[in-house]
Amino acid sequence: MSATAVNEDGAPAPARPAVPATGAGAVVGADGRARCPWGLSAPEYVEYHDQEWGRPVRDPVGLFERVTLEAFQSGLSWLTILRKRPAFRAAFAGFDPAVVAAFGPADVDRLLGDAGIVRNRRKIEATIVNARAMLALDRPLTDVIWAHQPAPGPRPVTLADVPATPPASVALAKSLRAAGFVFIGPTTAYALMQACGLVDDHLADCWVPALPVG
Repeated sequence: MSATAVNEDGAPAPARPAVPATGAGAVVGADGRARCPWGLSAPEYVEYHDQEWGRPVRDPVGLFERVTLEAFQSGLSWLTILRKRPAFRAAFAGFDPAVVAAFGPADVDRLLGDAGIVRNRRKIEATIVNARAMLALDRPLTDVIWAHQPAPGPRPVTLADVPATPPASVALAKSLRAAGFVFIGPTTAYALMQACGLVDDHLADCWVPALPVG
C-alpha cells in the first residue's frame, strides 16, 4: 500500500485506491451499506467497488485491459485511471491486442498527444510490448494469470490484514515477465489479482457478496 514502493521496473508501485488508516475496517455509507473504506471516497469508487472490483475476469481482452490500466496507475491515483478509462479504451482500440501490437512510432506520438489518457511514453510503449507478448503466448493469457490463483481463504477483517506482495503475486509477476511482459512487478500483479477476482479482498463486513468457492 505504500506510495513509495517501487515495482520491478523501478517505477512507483500502485497504491490501492484511496487507502485510509491501515487498521480500518468496513465503513457504513450514506446508503446504509458497509463497504471497504476506499470504496466510499468518490462516486466512481462506489460503482467500481460494488460492481467490478474482485469480480472474476477471465476474458483475455478484459485481462489485457486491466494489466494495462494497472501499469498506467503506477504512481497515480486509481480514481484518475477510472475517470480516463473510456479514453483509454478509445485510444487503445478497445484493448484489442492484435491492433495494439501493430502500433508503431506514429501511434506512440498520437497517444502522447492524447490528453484523455495518461501521457507517459514508457507506459504507452510498455502496453505495445505487452500486446505483442500476449500474442506470442503459447496458451491464453487467461490461463497464464489464473494459474496463479491461490487457495481461497477468509476475507480480511481490516486493511491491515491485506498483504502487499504475497507469494502468488511474486510468482505471477515472474511468470508474466518471463513471457515478455514489462512494467509489472509483484505489487502491480497483486493489484491485478484483487481487481480480477483471483483473490477476494473485500473486507469481512463489506456488503458485497463473497464469491462461491469452487
